[in-house]
Amino acid sequence: MTGFLRAGHFPTLLAALLYFDVSFMAWILLGPLAPFMREELGLSATAQGLITAIPLLGGSLFRPILGAVGERIGGRRTGLIGLVITIATLAAAWLVAETPTHFVFVGLMLGIAGASFAVALPLASRWYPPEYQGMALGIAGAGNSGTLLATLFAPRIAEQFGWQATFGIAILPLAVVFVVFALIARDSPRQIAPATLRDYQSVLSEGDTLSLSWLYSLTFGGFVGFASFLTTFFHDAYQVSRVDAGDLTTVVVVAGSLLRPIGGWLSDRVGGYRILVVLLASVSVCLAVVAFMPRLQIAVAVLFVTIGLLGMGNGAVFQLVPQRFPDRIGIVTGVVGAAGGLGGFFLPFVLGAVRDVTGSYAAGLFGCAVTFVGGTLVLLELGARWSQRWDSAAVQRTGLYSYRGMLIEAEDERVA
Repeated sequence: MTGFLRAGHFPTLLAALLYFDVSFMAWILLGPLAPFMREELGLSATAQGLITAIPLLGGSLFRPILGAVGERIGGRRTGLIGLVITIATLAAAWLVAETPTHFVFVGLMLGIAGASFAVALPLASRWYPPEYQGMALGIAGAGNSGTLLATLFAPRIAEQFGWQATFGIAILPLAVVFVVFALIARDSPRQIAPATLRDYQSVLSEGDTLSLSWLYSLTFGGFVGFASFLTTFFHDAYQVSRVDAGDLTTVVVVAGSLLRPIGGWLSDRVGGYRILVVLLASVSVCLAVVAFMPRLQIAVAVLFVTIGLLGMGNGAVFQLVPQRFPDRIGIVTGVVGAAGGLGGFFLPFVLGAVRDVTGSYAAGLFGCAVTFVGGTLVLLELGARWSQRWDSAAVQRTGLYSYRGMLIEAEDERVA
């Protein structure tokens, strides 16, 4: 630990963690407040799902923009700009916004908060040598715990002071972090050349980039989508109070936050591919169980496992990226990360729309389960191709070597 503290710039690492944490809190704030907004604004389930989902779409749209700006003017200045825009957006939600259309715009602008990890992670990472990258990114990435701040405190504050005042109160921690970030964050002297449009065109033209993006849209999209929507789900489907629904969501979501690094750790040891196959199949089973609307205690327990598996899956996907693209990690990570927010957008929107059509969340949850079954089958097919095309070291590190061995044995049997 002493070596780690001496190797980089710990104040910047701390600043990146705080910036990511409060930004993530602001990003999903509309989710835990949605049950309050629905009653006062007269929202349908579809409109409620859309307002909950819009920040996730905004995160996908703004991630490459904030990442590109950070490469050109530095992560410190970009982070300060992001905090100012997020604070202004929350102020508008508190003092100006009145209609569902207004909150769609608010949600879109909160996507800038969701794009914060395109700034926070490189800001911290560039201070540390390769042997400490895992620890540095793990600490900075723990800022996704901001989800817990939103689900735990937002319903309580809304119950006490009103849901619109909650946006104003949420400005306080962002203002504090703005001051801290301005005082202690520093850009590393080791900078990299900004990515060009041609660089992005190059990685987007490769099928593996799209495949990894799709996998991350399932894992991270599932995690953040459920984190935003479960307060509504528990309140609507199980008739618990809005505060209790937020508490149940917090209990469930903590699994995803805690188990993401475990997913990366396991992937380093047995291979991210193997981990993903098991996780996607298991998530499909869990969602099918929840679709039967079991007792509340069972639903919470199964969703706890589900979100934990999705969190582990996030770590597994990012174990695959550097194996396939060792020389273009930054660019590919940006593309894959943007796809994660896009997956999160569809989940609450579709669940809300299906609820309006059928009167229940069951069909939507079954649809999610089927999607993960399809994801598992596609991943198995991808594994057969990847084991033939990736270099042998990457095949072994990701757990694909078993495919290569099986295919060689099958070929030997055919020849014999």
